[in-house]
Order: sequence, then structure tokens, then C-alpha cells
Amino acid sequence: MSESRLDIIVDDELAEDFTPPENIAAAVQAACSVAGFQNEPMLCIRFAGDAEVRELNSQWRGLDCVTDVLSFPMQDDGDAIDPNQSLGDIALALPFVQQEAGRLGLPQADHILHLIVHATLHLLDYDHIDDEEAAQMQQLERQAMQQLGLHDPYPELSQ
Repeated sequence: MSESRLDIIVDDELAEDFTPPENIAAAVQAACSVAGFQNEPMLCIRFAGDAEVRELNSQWRGLDCVTDVLSFPMQDDGDAIDPNQSLGDIALALPFVQQEAGRLGLPQADHILHLIVHATLHLLDYDHIDDEEAAQMQQLERQAMQQLGLHDPYPELSQ
């Protein structure tokens, strides 16, 4: 994937102590592949501070709290996705994500890649509002993570 199709931004206050995982492009491509989107996707991923993501969450979702990842689709729901247009933007609250990875006992890079897979599926018009949608999206996430050789993000589904 060329850099012009995938922009990765690390906010200045985080840049000194954080290097994004090397295989972000592979995570995006794995999510696209399992969703049946075979084109080279165009999108932007931003690693931001908790306060910035809290502000975005408040502004766009009406929730005044920090969350691990937000996705901002650029294409209309229900329309065929145009590979010549950006899928959208992803924002990760890096300190929150790092703490979450520790709480879950996961390597930070692996947890970040799972969240990127999750958010990329949102950009491709998948959601988890109801149980049926959630089951479909979780199955796609599991397939993408397996392609990447990473952990099963929903091991309880195997039981």
C-alpha cells in the first residue's frame, strides 16, 4: 500500500514516546479483504491524546467521554464504495488504548491493530448496533486478525 493512500498521523505531544506499529497497512488491508473490498483503500489514521478523542466523541456522538477508537466514514451509507475516494478517518486515543491493552493483557501493538481492523470495518459500513450486525462484524474481525497471525479478539465466541 502506498503512503499516499494511507496517512498515519501521530499528534505532536505523543510523537516523542510512540512509534506506530509497522503493520498498520496490513491490518487495514486484512479488514478490507475479509469485507470483500479488494481495492487499495484510502484513509487516515490519527493517534491522538485522550482529551482530543473525548472532544471528538462529544462533538460527533454526543458522548462526553474518552473512547478507544472512533471512525468517521467519508462515503454515504448504503452506496457502493468508491475506491477513488477516501474511506474516511480513524482516531485512536493512544493513552486510553495503551491502558486498555495492559488491562486486557495484550501487547499494545496487537491491540492497536485490532482497533484499526475494527474501525476500518466501520468505514466499510459495518456496525454492531444490534446482535446480528455485531455477530457479523465480530466474525470479520476474527478473520482479519487470523490473517494477521494475531490474537482472537473474541475468544468467548469459540466456546
